[in-house]
Amino acid sequence: MLDDLKGRAFEYFRNEWNPTNGLISDKNQQGSPASIAVLGMGLTAYTIASECGLMLRSEAVARTQLALKFLKSSQQDPEADATGYKGFYYHFLDMESGKRAWQSEISTIDTAILMAGVLCVQNYFTHDCEEEREIRETADFLYQRVEWPWALNGAATFSHGWTPEKKFSRHRWNRNYSEAIILYALALGSPSHAVVPLGYLQWTATFETTNIYDIESLHAGPLFIHQMAHQWIDFRGIQDRFNREIGFDYFENSKRATYIQRQYAVENPKQFADYGKYCWGLTASNGPGAARRTISGVKRVFYNYKARGVPQGPDDGTISPWAVVASLPFAPEIVLETIQNMIEELGAQGLGKYGFESSQNKTCNGWVSPWKFGLNKGAGLIMIENHQSELVWKLMKDCLYLQNGLRAAGFSGGWLQ
Repeated sequence: MLDDLKGRAFEYFRNEWNPTNGLISDKNQQGSPASIAVLGMGLTAYTIASECGLMLRSEAVARTQLALKFLKSSQQDPEADATGYKGFYYHFLDMESGKRAWQSEISTIDTAILMAGVLCVQNYFTHDCEEEREIRETADFLYQRVEWPWALNGAATFSHGWTPEKKFSRHRWNRNYSEAIILYALALGSPSHAVVPLGYLQWTATFETTNIYDIESLHAGPLFIHQMAHQWIDFRGIQDRFNREIGFDYFENSKRATYIQRQYAVENPKQFADYGKYCWGLTASNGPGAARRTISGVKRVFYNYKARGVPQGPDDGTISPWAVVASLPFAPEIVLETIQNMIEELGAQGLGKYGFESSQNKTCNGWVSPWKFGLNKGAGLIMIENHQSELVWKLMKDCLYLQNGLRAAGFSGGWLQ
């Protein structure tokens, strides 16, 4: 079952790309731009595909080379139509030209996710041949080119992003638990443009645990927050200052968040259709809105793409099956049975060529997302592989830059010893 889902998820990365520059589409909608975070996942996906026989190593090498060459040679300057600036990249890029799309921002977190993929391929393609040496050298160049201190904008914590029109965003990665843990880890480990630990310490000092359904955890509503950094970092047994204070690591925290998600669906406080023990998974996802409708006498508000979460919401009845799959390493004892039940409910023909739908809403007339999103497919693929073989985790444990970054952030114990 897992091999089948993994193979279907990889088909997204095999098909939804541009063979002239290596960029990968944000979603499979015609005209969709590329997403640099999805590209980071795609690079990681090539290592999995090569290792598992889903793709010849030679093809994985060729695709990886193509993408890294584009990233290295594309325009890096403050112009509004560039690809990036200061080693960072715009969140969305035109699939054909590779230039900035949708007036998007230079994104600090999405650049970090991209660089996680870049470092993953650097540590996988280690054969002594010209092609793989080039991958390693280009990956090193790309990572070391990122001027992480620039994105601090004079403070200790990272700005969310920058645009030529409005400069730095006023929003910062400076409070509440989030996926930014991978941003700080990679920035702290840079041998060329490292930041100091103060920002990470200030950020994590805002963390507080809370009790939900008699489960103590560091809360974040959407599942993706508990999954994103964990795709590349094995947090089992390693702890920073905050972990040592509360007595459990971020991996255990993600396990608890997974149980909270399921219990929320069992409680189903807003009485959405089909929520329950085997139907849960709220995260950032597409949705049936924006709309207000009265359904079975109840007034409902539905949203478009939104970061849905529990228990405070927002929640409009939209479930993301791939968000369940991406929690597999944390709580296989409840995730596997949920996946099995979801597949049984779909029937023999229910899984498409890319696997589960991105999101669905039974309350809103059985709405199903018309598009497949690379972020969903990538997270599911990577986390299935980590559950099965720990491949990506093992590759990143060999990454000296990541080791140094985690140690600088105060992590110790476990595999870091």
